[in-house]
Amino acid sequence: MPQEMSLAQVEAAARAAHAGQTDKAGRPYAEHLSAVAGGVRARGGGDELVAAAWLHDALEDGALSEEWLDAAALTQQTKVVVRAMTKRPDEEPEAYARRLLATPGARLVKAADLAHNSDPHRLAALDEHTARRLTQKYAAMRKHLGLAPDD
Repeated sequence: MPQEMSLAQVEAAARAAHAGQTDKAGRPYAEHLSAVAGGVRARGGGDELVAAAWLHDALEDGALSEEWLDAAALTQQTKVVVRAMTKRPDEEPEAYARRLLATPGARLVKAADLAHNSDPHRLAALDEHTARRLTQKYAAMRKHLGLAPDD
């Protein structure tokens, strides 16, 4: 079995996969990934969850394939959390939340994701309508996951 990818290798793979992508405010997408990884670490997440944080949007955004994830030298927990974090087409938020809650570690990664997505500085860079819509969306997901506003 190949040696497990280091966090530096996971970060490099995520940055390469999302190269050229920007967030809704036009910032490099890797800034979001870095913030979520840092948020996972700050919430007590270990290396497996930090790796999942770096990769949490890779499948959903089409930056990496299921085949890449299958073949990657990552732990099973990291792979399971990445898959849990990947929203499916036309999936209802409640179903998505149930999957996150049923997957050990996924709620913690999603909490870090929501915290960064809800950062007032990030939201301030968006038009008012988009910022309001996303604020409501993130608050609803927090409620589904039983997270407090500051989680």
